[in-house]
Amino acid sequence: MLTIVSDLFLTDSFLIKGQVENKHARLSQLLDGHRKVFLKVRDATLVDLFSRDRIQTPLLHVNLNQILLAHELIETAGDPTARLLSTDTELQRVRTFYTGNLNVEIAGDVRPGAYEMDDPTKRFFVMRKPEVRGMDFSGDNDLELLKDLPYAILNKGRLSYVYDFNDWQP
Repeated sequence: MLTIVSDLFLTDSFLIKGQVENKHARLSQLLDGHRKVFLKVRDATLVDLFSRDRIQTPLLHVNLNQILLAHELIETAGDPTARLLSTDTELQRVRTFYTGNLNVEIAGDVRPGAYEMDDPTKRFFVMRKPEVRGMDFSGDNDLELLKDLPYAILNKGRLSYVYDFNDWQP
């Protein structure tokens, strides 16, 4: 049986691959607009970040507060949103850190202040050209997906620290 994987999530413990149920918009829009605690993911594969064990299940309920990073595994070349982001001259370089069971750094380009919680309805923000550090990807094809993402959707509420190089003044 062939399983189509379109969505990718990173939590403190697992990399989760599958398809968000009833997704009728881009993943970044869905995450910000989702008002329930749990997101349903169909045909899910969970990869344990520490043991590399795999769990497969037909339906997984993922707590939105547990998501560190999300990504849509689809072709974005024709996507108007992706084109708009790629021409955005306002992007600034930042380094974000999540601390907890998994201490991970994600550095990349974001719109100024995108990580701020100014708008409580916007719980996630998009980072272009993310570089994920602090994890061992070697030898696992699923985890290696995190190395070359064109963008990542980050959970503002899970950030521990942000180094915004553009705010620094001598």
